[in-house]
Amino acid sequence: MNASVARNGDVSFWYAQMGGTPGYRPPLPGDRSVDVCIIGAGYTGLWTAYYLKTLQPDLSVAVVEREFAGFGASGRNGGWLTGGFSWSREKYLAAGGTREGVIAMGHALRGTVAEVMRVAEIEGISADILPTDGLTVACTPAQLERMRETYEEEIAWGTPKTRIEMIGGSEMRARIKVKDAVGALVTHGVARVQPAKLVRGLAAAVERLGVQIWEQTAVTGMEKGRVHTNRGTVTAPVIVRATEGFTPGLPGQSRKILPLNSAIVVTEPVPETVWQQIGWNGYELLGDASHTYSYAQRTADNRIAMGGRGVPYRFGSKTDVRGQTQDATIDKLQGILRRLLPEAAGLKLAHGWCGVLGVPRDWCASVGFDRQSGMAWAGGYVGLGVSTSNLSGQTLADLILGRDTGLVTLPWVNRKVREWEPEPFRWLGVHGMYQLYYRADAQEARSGGVRTSALAKLANKITGR
Repeated sequence: MNASVARNGDVSFWYAQMGGTPGYRPPLPGDRSVDVCIIGAGYTGLWTAYYLKTLQPDLSVAVVEREFAGFGASGRNGGWLTGGFSWSREKYLAAGGTREGVIAMGHALRGTVAEVMRVAEIEGISADILPTDGLTVACTPAQLERMRETYEEEIAWGTPKTRIEMIGGSEMRARIKVKDAVGALVTHGVARVQPAKLVRGLAAAVERLGVQIWEQTAVTGMEKGRVHTNRGTVTAPVIVRATEGFTPGLPGQSRKILPLNSAIVVTEPVPETVWQQIGWNGYELLGDASHTYSYAQRTADNRIAMGGRGVPYRFGSKTDVRGQTQDATIDKLQGILRRLLPEAAGLKLAHGWCGVLGVPRDWCASVGFDRQSGMAWAGGYVGLGVSTSNLSGQTLADLILGRDTGLVTLPWVNRKVREWEPEPFRWLGVHGMYQLYYRADAQEARSGGVRTSALAKLANKITGR
């Protein structure tokens, strides 16, 4: 147990690194009217506000936020800016999309990495953004085979060979000395980011454009043209729901999105002698190919941030308590760190926290706008929100403003997704899925990892992943 690990107060290490959680902006000062009211001051809401105001500066845009800008996943995530596409392409086709449209969506997503960096530069947002590669390491033959299948699927769906490649174990260990690495999938054109710096910088940028951000303002109800809050009512012909994993907390939205928990620990600054042993000189994003999955980055101040699943889901779609996580989760993540990087085993942990990511019933992201009701939405990123939220913001702005662009015809636009099952079925399904993933990893480890466990396939089938 790591009793000395900071686990509350600052929501995440990223805020502690910035001197602590920010103070609050003023709340909604009574009833107001605007052209567009956005619910949620995370990446999705702020990017939407940014593009709306840059495309039409005279538009009045306001954001209402229950806590503070960047309180949720936008200020707590692993800092992976990837432009990745990890959802089921076949599901987009089944919903009426075309192969060309899915390929175009992948191209648009890849473009978000450069777009976020462009906006950060012109807006003076200092977020420790560093272009690098992503490495998904395989430590068993079964994991390596899964990575090859992923590579082949990406190529078949139009991902350029300049974007991804497979490397062998020795080359992988030369970049980062991961124990037992037998190969890796390399994704070029990604970036590391300090997520809280990015979201806070973006909030300041939209304020400079004239967007009002009302914090400490909880939404109590929504109807056509009106957002009711504990501070007053906002009247707006267009309302944008940009609440991702916190969506179930809104009235009438309890089964729209499932809030899946993810947790992260950060080490103390790593001594140079340890870096010399493990490498990581390229500051690559590091993930593994296990079924339970972990993700990591080397931070700008030379720590290791390691993330993965803790308690995956809380009954009734409840979210965490201001980022607090459990001792067992911290111990589990430290165990993953020691397994992958034994040379880092002696490092102390400085901070641990958790957050929620949004999962729709079909595990595929969507964005949309119903002009008749004036309601717009985006989310369901399933862990790819840093980059995908940028494309959401661009797309929502085009939809709301009636712009006839290629973005508004992409296959994730205006998809209809059924709701999650009522409790206790969704709790049983999600926890059953992760128990099977854990057992699948253990089974593969016992058998030498020669082939993928059938338990993982069963887990995906249970929840429709």
